Amino acid sequence: MELFGSSGIRGVALRYLTPELVLDIAKAAGTVWDTDRVAVARDTRTTGELFANAAASGLAAVGCDVDRLGVVPTPAVGNYCESAGVPCVLVTASHNPPEFNGIKLVGDDGVELSVDLLERVERRVLDDEYDHADWRTAGATTGVEGVVDDYVDQLVDAVDAEAIADADLTVAIDPGHGAASLASPRIYRELGCDVLTVNATPDGHFPGRESEPVPEHLADLSRLVATSDADVGIAHDGDADRAVFVDETGAFVDGDTSFAAMADACLTPGDAVVSAVNVSQRLVDVCAEHDADLELTPIGATNIITRTRELHAEGTTVPIAGEGNGGVFFPPYRLSRDGGYIGARFLELLAAADGAPASEVIAPYTDYHFVRLNVEYADGDERDEMLSAARAYVETADAEPNTTDGYRLDYGDAWVLVRPSGTEPKIRIYAESADADRAEQLAMDMRVAVESGR
Repeated sequence: MELFGSSGIRGVALRYLTPELVLDIAKAAGTVWDTDRVAVARDTRTTGELFANAAASGLAAVGCDVDRLGVVPTPAVGNYCESAGVPCVLVTASHNPPEFNGIKLVGDDGVELSVDLLERVERRVLDDEYDHADWRTAGATTGVEGVVDDYVDQLVDAVDAEAIADADLTVAIDPGHGAASLASPRIYRELGCDVLTVNATPDGHFPGRESEPVPEHLADLSRLVATSDADVGIAHDGDADRAVFVDETGAFVDGDTSFAAMADACLTPGDAVVSAVNVSQRLVDVCAEHDADLELTPIGATNIITRTRELHAEGTTVPIAGEGNGGVFFPPYRLSRDGGYIGARFLELLAAADGAPASEVIAPYTDYHFVRLNVEYADGDERDEMLSAARAYVETADAEPNTTDGYRLDYGDAWVLVRPSGTEPKIRIYAESADADRAEQLAMDMRVAVESGR
């Protein structure tokens, strides 16, 4: 696809992502959906209202009435779409920096569109073909209240609230000034937790920290947990579809570790797990222990959703799916990432641990050392040269490359992956090994190879 990447469309606002492009995407989506009613929502970014207005105009131009949801977390959009039976044009750039914005398209089942539907929308945009209405059939706009309230209520009902409340947990929340600021503190209070917050004021400038919930951005949360005797810290990205954790000491919990722990709690023999090609050995081990299949896809939520739907159609049970960046799906709940729900499921693990601290709960899944590096490129030509250099490197390696998405080299005791980001102008490098030095070396060797292509 030319427009849609691994998780929607993203780019620097008013440079790559323009009101004109958003207008066209909305017209195309309204045409493909062939419905008379569509929602529009956004996260806290400063350009969100601008692009939401463009999306609403585009939908009205093809005859769709528009439900304006305002600023809401992405999982609240999913709940609204599923309960109201309407699709949504969602304005968000998820974890990207504040100058970015983007578009996700959510179906009337509350799930992001599959690859085939995105391709149909994209083709309409590229061919400039829309089913325009006339002045008599243009859509009208209605503001909708209570979207976050309804989302919080259904989430609390979907988990073991009694067990979590009985555990008497203190939870520190870092929404990163994103849309989770409106929901997550409420969710965990309603689950009976004592809640502390940091960076919890909605602000599209992200003044307290960068939006991506990675260790270098979570010093405030780690400090809050360590100095307050909190049992766990939970951090979200800008649109609240991811959750990552810090343990009771303030130490960051790798997303692959929490994913493996939650998978271990819900898998049975014959199940399948869908994850991306950068999957951790931790999850590989858990699947093997439960005699569950592991299905690998290209990186990105869209690819994981598409493969999970295919497995469901074949009659295969997929109780959990996702990636090690905090973006975990629980398909029996909803086939979408929900940071608030992910956090609640982790609290269920703590509640079941009979008072054991978070560090002890995750200890069985911490045997591997994971490294991620990013190499930025200036333009498409430089990206292609860098990828060519990576290809030359892997062709001489003592391992057979997996080309599902980029190039992955498995060495038995370690692996390394190089691929272009689907959302940013970066080449991503991942490596993992039980030996920290080996993981670092694999990643650095690949980085040197990639940078030789500049």
